[in-house]
Amino acid sequence: MVTRRFRTAFLAVPAMLALLLGLGAVSASAQSFQTAAPHAILVDSESGSVLFEKAADEPFSPASMAKLMTAEIVFGALKEGRLTMDTEFTVTEDAWRRGGAGGGGSSMFAQVNSRIKLSDLLRGLVVQSGNDAAITIAENMAGTEEAFAGIMNRRAKEIGMTRSTFRNATGYSAPDQKVTARDMARLAQHLIDTYPEYYKIYSEREFTWNKIKQQNRNPLLTLDIGADGLKTGYLEESGYALTGSAVQNGQRLIMVVSGLKTARDRASETRKLMEWGFRAFEPRQVFAQGETVADVSVFGGEKGSVPVVPNKPVRLLLPRGSSEKVSARVVYQGPLAAPVEQGREVARLRVTRGDTLALEQPLYAGEAVAEGTLTQRAMDAAMEVGTDLIRKAFEKAKGGSQAGTPNGNS
Repeated sequence: MVTRRFRTAFLAVPAMLALLLGLGAVSASAQSFQTAAPHAILVDSESGSVLFEKAADEPFSPASMAKLMTAEIVFGALKEGRLTMDTEFTVTEDAWRRGGAGGGGSSMFAQVNSRIKLSDLLRGLVVQSGNDAAITIAENMAGTEEAFAGIMNRRAKEIGMTRSTFRNATGYSAPDQKVTARDMARLAQHLIDTYPEYYKIYSEREFTWNKIKQQNRNPLLTLDIGADGLKTGYLEESGYALTGSAVQNGQRLIMVVSGLKTARDRASETRKLMEWGFRAFEPRQVFAQGETVADVSVFGGEKGSVPVVPNKPVRLLLPRGSSEKVSARVVYQGPLAAPVEQGREVARLRVTRGDTLALEQPLYAGEAVAEGTLTQRAMDAAMEVGTDLIRKAFEKAKGGSQAGTPNGNS
């Protein structure tokens, strides 16, 4: 029996690290950036490079940023043709009471029992951050808001939001409704890539419903920095938050912050972070599309390894003029069992810059490896068993040595 473990492959192109490390003197501005936000992340959209992060995997309440997932469910239904922009939903009494003006939060001021086209409800949700719009959508699509939250959670896992849990469509406070900055950045990237025709709504500056004009709550839209989305949030328990995106000179950055004390702090900190991201980094290509990154082990194949390659160029954004330590590794669960099909995702490239996971990208088998002969499979099995026994013996000896050291002192 073969034991499959997560392994690290040696990079087949060691010159890559030399390229990344030979960047000259450290740039003080790039290395010393700070933000008052307790949670933050800044990501380059095209490459996936993480330019800055702070407690990006620690959970917090999303507040109205939960409406990004509410919108995703609607966008998906529109794209699949299950709904149209002319579909009408009825404003329930529950939506009117809890989400309307009397609910104490943001509202599109929809009238109870009125029927509203989805095109208007989406603008009430996105531009005005209407809680009544969110509840109306949830109850009309799933029957209850609780059932809709279940749909949100299933979709979040499909997108890759592994550390986030939703309990309602509005972002109202709930004990276990939590997200992370990294997950919200992933959701923003998904919305931008998957629904470009609907994403445009996030850049609309104002919307009028029931004769009440409201401005878009995203403060970045009023600044000359190329902002075109996404969503603000506020709860007393979690402070002021924002998931935002902007484009300058063809480069898109995605940012998430949470935990700021005032709306003014949110506006100033998000602007500072965006401007720094556009100014302080430069792109470097690490690997070309289809270039061999490493060779990973194969069990029971006609060959003992297979090259792994990216399906698109691997680019990394690095601080201008920085010699910050950069390292890269290929991680895979192996050895891979033959046969291995060409083009199958088999590993991931992880590049770290200092303590930051700057880039993670899938890698694919660069060629096919057929199943080996009976003799080859037997030899691989013997080699794998022997390696496993040596590893276990080493770990046992290491553990015994540590146990024999009084109080852990040497």
